Amino acid sequence: MSSGTQSLTEPAVLAHAKRRLFPDDDEPAYAVADTQFAQTNWVADAAIAPAVTETLAPFNHVRVGSGYPDLVGVRSLDSGLLAVERFGDTPPLVAVEAKGHTEAAGVDVERGIVQAYDRLHEANAAYVAAPAGAISQSERTLARELNVGVLGVDVDGSVATLERPRVVGNRAVGEATAIRFQASAQGVAEQSFGLNHPKNYLAYPVALAHDGDTEALLAEHVVAATDSARGGASFLGLVESDGPRETLTPLGREVVRFARREHGDLDAALRQFEDWQRSRKRFYDLAPRWGLVARRVVFDYPATQLLVEELQCLHEDGFPEPSLPQLVRYLHELHPSFTVELFLRGDESVRERALTGDGELREEPLSDGAVYHSPTVFQLKALCYHAGILTERGAEPSRLDPGEDVWALCEPV
Repeated sequence: MSSGTQSLTEPAVLAHAKRRLFPDDDEPAYAVADTQFAQTNWVADAAIAPAVTETLAPFNHVRVGSGYPDLVGVRSLDSGLLAVERFGDTPPLVAVEAKGHTEAAGVDVERGIVQAYDRLHEANAAYVAAPAGAISQSERTLARELNVGVLGVDVDGSVATLERPRVVGNRAVGEATAIRFQASAQGVAEQSFGLNHPKNYLAYPVALAHDGDTEALLAEHVVAATDSARGGASFLGLVESDGPRETLTPLGREVVRFARREHGDLDAALRQFEDWQRSRKRFYDLAPRWGLVARRVVFDYPATQLLVEELQCLHEDGFPEPSLPQLVRYLHELHPSFTVELFLRGDESVRERALTGDGELREEPLSDGAVYHSPTVFQLKALCYHAGILTERGAEPSRLDPGEDVWALCEPV
């Protein structure tokens, strides 16, 4: 086998396909490769190049249809990749099966097509990616009949769209919803919650509705980290952006209405926020009426709802104060993809260490605070504490003792 052929192993083919489907640009998107690609070696002890691993990260084991695609993600795709240019306002869920050269056998493109077709039970578009020279005309015909896209990958990394699929209207209702969530404006990204107090986010729609300069008002009365306040308000669904224009959502407008009703006008509301700047007291106790608003806003966040419902179930099962590793293990049994996205950092070293090739959790890494996702275990947990939902604050991963980190509801039913 030539060196060029050797370079087109399955991981390399998948990495090239990912670069084509999910380029590194400003388009809202999120994609994960299957955990089997997080291992150091592929077939015949051939090492997976670090650059390939870096391209494919993060990793998760996401069920779509009856199996686990090599790559699953959400992104608006250009017309060169789809048989139709538009899919409403919702970016499609895309599943990819990759096939590459091995030492012992050829490239089983037909099997990849059949696997990709199965993913259309939940995905909106499915592709098979393979070395271009290994794709026959009959396989292209089969893919076309099954509405599977075909990506031909060359040794130099270029990717040609040999067959363009039509977008189908399936909506993921299983584990793939975790990927839709991460690709949305509310996904738990590294920059999602830069601050750990809900008042900083509640104040943002108040300042935006004021006639004055939003950033100047925030800096004067609330918090200097105005970008973090804006980002958190967006993740909590209080504001949304349409290009350079920023507007209040219905939930954000309700916060403004409450501020006016509670304080008379927005100036008085912002002065009240200024009085709270240096308080260490739980917000729900410091300002009970605003605490109820915070509770409503924080609970409306999809990740909070999942956590509260499962903590209630744990309470009913006799575990009223689970530790962080206990919670993660329990959640992973029920919602494996969501649990990985919510709690485990996205870089390849953490996912490789914490997950087996089949997507199962390894026990030992869960005792290390460094494997956890700060926006969840620190900021989101702190928001839930201040909103009166959880009994304890969050902690930064560098200071986190997972075994002593309790996740318990203040008011289990």
